[in-house]
Amino acid sequence: MEEGSHIPFLPNKNAKAVKKMMEKLGIASVEELFADIPGSVRVKGGLNLEEATDEYTLRREVEKKLSSNLTYPDALCFLGGGVWHHYVPAVVDSIVSRQEFYTSYTPYQPEISQGMLQVLFEYQSLMCDLLCMEACNSSMYDWASAAAEAVRMAVRITGRKKVLVAGNVGPERKSVIKTYSWPVGIEVKEIAFDKETGEVDIGGLEASFDSETAAVYFENPNYFGVIESQANTISEIAHRNGSIVITGIEPLSLSLIKGPGSYGADIAVGEGQPMGIHMNYGGPHLGIFAVKDVKLARSMPGRLIGMTTTLDGSERAFTMVLQSREQHIRREGATSNICTNQALMALAAASYLSLLGKRGFRELGETIISTSHYAAKRLSEIKNLISPLFRGSFFQDFVVGYRNSDSNYIFRELAARRINAGYPLSESFGVGMAGLYSFTEVHTSEDIEILAKNLEDVVR
Repeated sequence: MEEGSHIPFLPNKNAKAVKKMMEKLGIASVEELFADIPGSVRVKGGLNLEEATDEYTLRREVEKKLSSNLTYPDALCFLGGGVWHHYVPAVVDSIVSRQEFYTSYTPYQPEISQGMLQVLFEYQSLMCDLLCMEACNSSMYDWASAAAEAVRMAVRITGRKKVLVAGNVGPERKSVIKTYSWPVGIEVKEIAFDKETGEVDIGGLEASFDSETAAVYFENPNYFGVIESQANTISEIAHRNGSIVITGIEPLSLSLIKGPGSYGADIAVGEGQPMGIHMNYGGPHLGIFAVKDVKLARSMPGRLIGMTTTLDGSERAFTMVLQSREQHIRREGATSNICTNQALMALAAASYLSLLGKRGFRELGETIISTSHYAAKRLSEIKNLISPLFRGSFFQDFVVGYRNSDSNYIFRELAARRINAGYPLSESFGVGMAGLYSFTEVHTSEDIEILAKNLEDVVR
């Protein structure tokens, strides 16, 4: 096809159109549009692409490449730390798949999205009960972005510029917090954890507070799966210093552990993926964000859905009551990075919790904690393994220490046997060679035995 020929919807293939656009922009070449991208990271020359082929052949080639992925049920999965393997009831998928919901997943015009608005209102209500909080938004992208937004919110409220982050929180969450913080001059200081229990070092935490500390962020259970037994103490220390308490949670743990609002958390964030959302190669997720005092809601990112009545009072009606911090409303004046939400995932979570009910939710938690503790005991029988590595109480995740083996080696060897397990802990944790394991309601005693037998083969 000639360079100057007309191709509908592809103006970059029309030389005259390209020239006109460049004149309008005041540039001499298309390359000038990418001048701010460092040359060291730019592709030089053309892309080494194969010749085009027919759709059927291409599909077979892609499927062949995808077959190398280790996914359930073709491979056992014992990974956690942010994405967990849970059973998703078929009815949840059925509800989420209804076109009335997935075509109105982000209701900018509330008057035409009553069904989705009611779902979001129900989601907020369920999460407030679960978290022991007064207001919950609907919703955030994921746990990491929710935690980072909470940090910036605390800074806006207090006018201070320093945040304490526990050293035993998830590395992805920690990284995103730092990414959100440095452009606005927020100092992020990491607090050590006790290498014996896996919990926050209370002495080190207390010594780190000063007049510029806006907030402390810790997770319960933390990244190691350990339950912070001194959560109340952490909150008391922070409040005594005029700081805000931000707690990160895994929601299913709240079937057995008290909600963050009950031990003094001002802001609760977390990951909603365990509540009826598939692992999906790591996304989409559902970021949880709630506040203890409804007065803080005006500083909270995202949206709040409220319930009212029609003008004559004859029917219930749902509407968006607060979204003042989003970019589509305040543009450059927005205080939050969130500009849409994960409403379809919130629908999945609300459906999941409603179907389980209070009794089912607790029974699920009991099954998870029983399975994980059985697994920890079985792995402790393997020579040269320390299971669990930390003596603190745990829920579904726990760390296994390796006396003579490299954690990356074990991770790769298990993967070669079609077992996803023992995610290697970063050396920054300072706990030696160790891997993170997770056990939920989907894992049977047979699954655990398969894992144990393979570990016996690969551990040195």
